[in-house]
Amino acid sequence: MSLKAAEDDSASEIHIPADIDWHMLDKSKFFFLGAALFSGVSAALYPIVVLKTRQQVSPTSISCFKMSFAIMRYEGLRGFYRGFGTSLMGTIPARALYMTALEVTKSNVGSATVRLGFSDTTATAIANGAAGLSSAMAAQLVWTPIDVVSQRLMVQGCDTSSKNILPNVSCKYRNGIDAFRKILYADGPKGLYRGFGISILTYAPSNAVWWASYSVAHRLIWGGFGCYMGKKEDGLVNANGCNFRPNSKAMVAVQGLCACMASGVSAIITMPLDTIKTRLQVLDGEENGRRRPLTVVQTVRSLVKEGGFRACYRGLAPRWACMSMSATTMITTYEFLKRMSTKRQKQSFTP
Repeated sequence: MSLKAAEDDSASEIHIPADIDWHMLDKSKFFFLGAALFSGVSAALYPIVVLKTRQQVSPTSISCFKMSFAIMRYEGLRGFYRGFGTSLMGTIPARALYMTALEVTKSNVGSATVRLGFSDTTATAIANGAAGLSSAMAAQLVWTPIDVVSQRLMVQGCDTSSKNILPNVSCKYRNGIDAFRKILYADGPKGLYRGFGISILTYAPSNAVWWASYSVAHRLIWGGFGCYMGKKEDGLVNANGCNFRPNSKAMVAVQGLCACMASGVSAIITMPLDTIKTRLQVLDGEENGRRRPLTVVQTVRSLVKEGGFRACYRGLAPRWACMSMSATTMITTYEFLKRMSTKRQKQSFTP
């Protein structure tokens, strides 16, 4: 497995840039450019996250169109960006942790699996799966408290005027700092990590599956697509097979397709856990007249009572769309970022 090579030449001679290892990156440039690029991606996709969150905590099933119309009518564009400042402040350190764990694990596990004699495809899948698992667990240390605060800010606009009453959202917050202070005062530090366990159960396997599926799909698609395109072009076919060198547009297209495929699988598998996690972090129960955090069992019972197993899939459409768009922009931005941050500028990548 040519993890440290500048170019990966497969058996069918499809020339695509190989993985860039952790030691090949200019770390300061990597984190600075990463913060800027991923902040832009987060801003573009945030309205879909708000839509998904409100659907998940709604006691009744409401379509994406009706929810979007209600937000725009009663709250304006600002309603789609509730809690964005808090989310953005947390996203930067969380992304730094995520990318560090991802690259370090991928590089180390990749090298170890090659030494153990695994094939290129298997070694890549194992390395990516392990990297996805470790990066998700590391990032949740920052993302969980940010999720708890930002999600509560997201649903504050839902009131009787918008005909979308959310049960047990008892506190009102002026901003992220006020929400942080009130949650800390009411529930202590554990209040900020409400749903941490189920967040790990949701995102760690999801990331592992996503990165493993992405790497496998990436190689399989290039295997078929490269040979097909090579046979169509005069002079690109030799006696041993195809000899195809894709341009930057083809690379971005394949990365996007692989990301959408991996996102679809992950969204369907982890949607019930994500819905339970969101409700645990946002809603409260009552016991003897006092506000209490909901348990997993209470949350599941409430969902089943409201709409059966289908209630666990409320917000699936915006989540799938968000994951697909996020994954597509993330992976293309991420690959672009890595090539921009290499210590040796011998490789070029133009999106």
